Amino acid sequence: MTRQVIPWPDKRLRTPAADVTEITDAVRTLWDEMVAVMEAMPGVGLAATQLGEMLRLAVVDASEARGKVVRMANPEVLHASIELRPHEEASPNLPGVSAVIERPRAVTVRYLNEQGEVEDRDFVGLWATSVQHQIDHLAGRMYFDHLSRVKREMLLKRARKIGG
Repeated sequence: MTRQVIPWPDKRLRTPAADVTEITDAVRTLWDEMVAVMEAMPGVGLAATQLGEMLRLAVVDASEARGKVVRMANPEVLHASIELRPHEEASPNLPGVSAVIERPRAVTVRYLNEQGEVEDRDFVGLWATSVQHQIDHLAGRMYFDHLSRVKREMLLKRARKIGG
């Protein structure tokens, strides 16, 4: 049984997550549960906050064949490209709606990996979009926060109609 994402407008989706101090078995178990939820969606990334777990943990897999999951604790963008890449983004926390968001096409991210070591890694294209989307979640932000106020209100109104 895979865990469920928490529905918008749960306050936890607006709350910054806490840093992970060490990679424990509990963290590894949570990462495994996050991968299972991501694969069931199917999606290309998931943040722990989307499950109501207030830890700075994320998983990303934007590979074609899947099975190339990157598990991250405390991810932070060190460098972002000037060139932007538009991509239609959505969230299982707010089903039925999406919006085209422009984010840097490439980013360098520092995070704690599964071994508890600091790793710097470059992400490009969909990988970069997904990593930035997850980092937003961990900071208490949603993808639609990148929209103008009018577009954001229209999207949330549409989501409320869909949700009943």
